[in-house]
Amino acid sequence: MAIEDLPDFIRDNYEIYEWRHATAILAADFPEEWEQIKDLLNRFRLYREWIAEGGGNKTDLAGWVDHILGESGWVETSFKTQIKVDETERDSPTHKVDCFKNRIALELEWNNKDPFYDRDLNNFRLLFDLRVISVGVIFTRADELQEIFKELGRGSSYGNSTTHMGKLLPRIEGGGGGGCPLLAIGIKKSLFSEEPAPVLPAKPKAKKSRAKKAKVPATQELILGPQKA
Repeated sequence: MAIEDLPDFIRDNYEIYEWRHATAILAADFPEEWEQIKDLLNRFRLYREWIAEGGGNKTDLAGWVDHILGESGWVETSFKTQIKVDETERDSPTHKVDCFKNRIALELEWNNKDPFYDRDLNNFRLLFDLRVISVGVIFTRADELQEIFKELGRGSSYGNSTTHMGKLLPRIEGGGGGGCPLLAIGIKKSLFSEEPAPVLPAKPKAKKSRAKKAKVPATQELILGPQKA
């Protein structure tokens, strides 16, 4: 599996970049999750009102992504990680992942400050080294969307120091994700739509006693004691 083998619609409407054969791993070892990611990309449209919303990740755009993947069992997940040296344990906290399922982690970076990419890549690197994830995916925007933002009078809200492919790729190529296979997906301007954005079903209010986030234990043991000759 290679980028050239992706469906025409995805190749035409997204900027795709992979690191360490991410698509081959997804296709061979995680076909269900890979089909769900491709379904997300086939259904996604960039609605005018989502652009008018402004910055941050917790927008209607992010809500739509969470909803579509959530229907297939993807969930926001936190990981409790520790490093053990002899009998001493130290917490090694990681950042929560926006969407996680069966060793595949997906982060949405729509309009955050670009250092958020450093956080995501470092998180993927650590979780991969701990054998918690096999592939990290970042869903973000292609540089060419800036043309649409300017036309809509929103150019200053989506500035050069925010998250877009031009800021992400040098970080990947510089080794920011370590050995973790990575797939970067940038939304192109061809996906822009003047149609009304879909109305998502309201989320039921969670009871306070059940508001805990999912946690997956992952312990890395580093034995640094005396070694026998």
